[in-house]
Amino acid sequence: MSIPFPSVLVANRGEIACRVIRTLRRLGIRSVAVYSDADRDAPHVALADVAVRLGPAPARESYLDVDAIVAAATATGAHAVHPGYGFLSENAELAQACADAGLVFVGPGVRALEVMGDKIAAKREVGAHGVPTIPGIAEPGLDDDALIAAAERVGYPVLVKPSAGGGGKGMQAVRVAGDLPEALRTARRVAASAFGDDTLFLERLVDAPRHIEVQVLADTHGTVVHLGERECSLQRRHQKVIEEAPSPLLDAATRERIGAAACQVAASVDYVGAGTVEFLVSAEAPDEFFFMEMNTRLQVEHPVTELVTGLDLVEWQLRIAAGEPLGFAQSDVRLNGHAIEARVYAEDPDRGFLPGGGRVLALREPTGEGVRVDSGLAAGLDVVTEYDPMLSKVIAWGEDRPLALARLDAALAGTSILGATNNVGWLRDLLADRDVVDGTMDTTLIDRRHSDREPAAASVAELVLAALSAHRARTAEAPGGAGALWGAPTGWRMAGSRPVGYDVDGHAVAVIDGGARVRVGDREHTTELTVRSGRPGEPDRAILTVDGVTAGYDITVDGATVWVAGDGRTRGLRLRTREERVADALAAVERGDVAAHPELRSPMPGTVVAVSVADGDTVAAGDTVAVVEAMKMEHRLLAPISGVVRVQVAPGDLVRLDQLVARVDATPSPDDAEPHGQSPQETGTP
Repeated sequence: MSIPFPSVLVANRGEIACRVIRTLRRLGIRSVAVYSDADRDAPHVALADVAVRLGPAPARESYLDVDAIVAAATATGAHAVHPGYGFLSENAELAQACADAGLVFVGPGVRALEVMGDKIAAKREVGAHGVPTIPGIAEPGLDDDALIAAAERVGYPVLVKPSAGGGGKGMQAVRVAGDLPEALRTARRVAASAFGDDTLFLERLVDAPRHIEVQVLADTHGTVVHLGERECSLQRRHQKVIEEAPSPLLDAATRERIGAAACQVAASVDYVGAGTVEFLVSAEAPDEFFFMEMNTRLQVEHPVTELVTGLDLVEWQLRIAAGEPLGFAQSDVRLNGHAIEARVYAEDPDRGFLPGGGRVLALREPTGEGVRVDSGLAAGLDVVTEYDPMLSKVIAWGEDRPLALARLDAALAGTSILGATNNVGWLRDLLADRDVVDGTMDTTLIDRRHSDREPAAASVAELVLAALSAHRARTAEAPGGAGALWGAPTGWRMAGSRPVGYDVDGHAVAVIDGGARVRVGDREHTTELTVRSGRPGEPDRAILTVDGVTAGYDITVDGATVWVAGDGRTRGLRLRTREERVADALAAVERGDVAAHPELRSPMPGTVVAVSVADGDTVAAGDTVAVVEAMKMEHRLLAPISGVVRVQVAPGDLVRLDQLVARVDATPSPDDAEPHGQSPQETGTP
């Protein structure tokens, strides 16, 4: 087949930019990458033939700058612009700007983008073509009072949704009327920030629904086909986590009906290219479905469709944009086997899924039969908080669903991302859920069973491994010469061996006889450790035996932190010095009986989007002091006690994990002895 375009600019970043560039390379097409200052050393920049700087890290000054993207395409001689997903992928302004500059936008026409990009207009359009929609109110220009009044008519619970954008950003579930005003304020703020449009609408919230979407392809010659459906019911905060194709819910007859409805939606707006039509399906009545929205772009979960159809959707996007006919009909589409995808996020499930930053110190990504990894990761890469938290996608295919599940679990177990907190271990727990295994999950499953969990304590083996790794590193750093043994904390003495103590995340660990034995707390264990150095960028491989039980781990040492990964679960174990332990003890004594720490520190790296008080104001325990946003998530910091607040930040400031945001100086009030109860999910932690 011919080459669709000589040169294509990819207006995106991360794993999707890498994935698109790989198809461009396979087709012999020159690739142009764009990047912000935060992504100067990112893998997609190195992978492309040419790379152009767009601007500073904030998306509005780089990846969302239409003029900068068109200028980069023109300057580099690109013939087309592929927008990936997110950012400007569904932006009619970019499509029009490309057309005005003589560039091909790899996506649908402006009308389809405008109609389907406005969820209110989309519901009216598809409803007029006989496609069932969810009950609610979707009208332009609804203010808060109108939405509150409409909610009473629609009936609670309701779902507040931004008309622009996607990915669940800004959506708010409201079950009682008293919570609606705050939900509307939050949704408008997030929508305005993310999409530049704070228009909202309401839908009836359907309890225990299934989220089913259909992939469509439409060429410029009037052919529209669907490539089967994907099950996307495993979601957290309206963000998909696990996706699979085909859905275990639908039978053949419903699959044919929902596919035909998706094609009808696409045809209603003269759609061209790859798109996804999303439906809500009742688990209790799987033959009934309701249109939710159409995503006029490539989806994050497109790999599962590629694996069961054998089609490269990016290639077909390019060929359709170049005016080529599809060359196959609906009857030619065959679904082969089953595929499941897991999204790897930079987040901490043990801390309420707070976004996590950090640097990828060492990386091991899985391989094997039926396994595919779409990744934007590389050792040395900083995980920035200005963008979406997704790091990579791990996908597995099998002849049937049980085999695909087993392969995906094994692939996740073989994933090690050291230096950056991630959700890989949590994903394995989710895949083992009985309803996931049985295929009977719904969109509420994660919230019901997998959202709230206590942080798992480090295992004895992990503590032993951290202490032994630190011990070896410190011994290796001892100065050479006759006095080397005396300068290193090995425990060696002329009269015999003495234990060398370490504080590993608050646990007392002692290395004895150079590591033949290790005492954790008051219990002693026999140990044996061998370490094989990894290749550049990969972690070292440690084989540890504790009391006769052997296990393998990926490890790397970063200053005072030993990063350990085993079975897909990553933990950073910090070794504290004697001085740090003494300082913590003194601080606790100084606080005395005050139950709450007076400092508010950011629980995640991010951006301060709001400061609700002025420096010197008097606040009550539980008052909102500031709001920090990172990776599509807002987090309120509440006053831990009553008193006078001293604010250390301003809106727009970037904050690090645990950076001081404010301090409350207690006032001599009886209330201070009994501060308001607070959720650790909503307050600063010392």
